[in-house]
Amino acid sequence: MKDVNKKMDLAMNDLLSRQDYLVTQANDLARSFGNLTAFEHKVLDFCFSFVEKEHTSDHVYRTTVLDIIHHFGLGASGRNYQRVANAFKALNSKTAIYLRKIRPDGTRSIVMTSLFNYIELVETGEFEFQFTKPVAPYIFQLKEQFYSFKLSELSKVRGKYTLTLLKLWNANCMGKLSNVTIQGTLEDWESWFLGSDEDGNPKKMSASRFKASVLIRACEELERIYPVTISLTTQVMRRKVVGYKLDIVRLEEQNSLE
Repeated sequence: MKDVNKKMDLAMNDLLSRQDYLVTQANDLARSFGNLTAFEHKVLDFCFSFVEKEHTSDHVYRTTVLDIIHHFGLGASGRNYQRVANAFKALNSKTAIYLRKIRPDGTRSIVMTSLFNYIELVETGEFEFQFTKPVAPYIFQLKEQFYSFKLSELSKVRGKYTLTLLKLWNANCMGKLSNVTIQGTLEDWESWFLGSDEDGNPKKMSASRFKASVLIRACEELERIYPVTISLTTQVMRRKVVGYKLDIVRLEEQNSLE
């Protein structure tokens, strides 16, 4: 029996080490979907915006393609209808979730699920969706405690990586969008911003390209949208980039301290 437990421990640890969608608390959801495009991120946020405090895990949400198109300021063309439908298709396939749990008897487990229980597109242009029951409590907590920004703010963001940085900022300062320091290994940052491959391994990019094309670009756009200053520090060990430290300071808070 001990040998079986040891083998299962090794299997679980290997799975957890390679899976970047591991969710243990609500704000993990805010940094779990690095493989979504900017438009897919915004459609997902549109879905989250329907959540109300009194909702339960079996609540069904309804909207229309036209409402989504109007929200994003798009024309009601066949191409944009298809774009919205494709975004929902991507959300259905790209939002795998792994939940780490402790069972009543004290044993550990991993629940392999997804964000949506189902998404239904009706020929009249209506959309209906429901979140999965194991994930719903995290979504409700995320909306209530961490999602401090409004859809109107998110619509100002154009770049996918800036959206990711905004959510990362929001998640790390517990929904206050205040001064924060975000640190992580290179692999952490890659999983947050680039997502993972089919095996759950973070996608890779050279450190120099990742810094210039992802982090710096996201920081510059965030500084144009919010009154903040951002300092990015590259962490190096034996001439090799091993991680980054990002300091975000809101200007009004900085001024109030002077």
